[in-house]
Amino acid sequence: MENVHPFQAALRREENAESVILDLSEVPYLDSSGLGSLVSAYVSRQKAGRRVALSGVNERVFRLFEITKVESLFLIFPTLDDAVAALSSSAQA
Repeated sequence: MENVHPFQAALRREENAESVILDLSEVPYLDSSGLGSLVSAYVSRQKAGRRVALSGVNERVFRLFEITKVESLFLIFPTLDDAVAALSSSAQA
């Protein structure tokens, strides 16, 4: 909960970026407010024709995505490097 406002402020600073990659590799747990913030980021960026990608999602967090049926909303990559490479190549295509 304590990270929600800084997270939302950081996303607002990047609102004009074509894609945002959120590296969750050091996020061991996601609560409902964190999940809500991710979904909100997806919705607002989707409406603007922009993307949200996630990298480094651990098993516990991914299971939460599956249970809440939001895993299909996000582009999910194993590592930050994989996400950068994929989004860079799709931007050039």
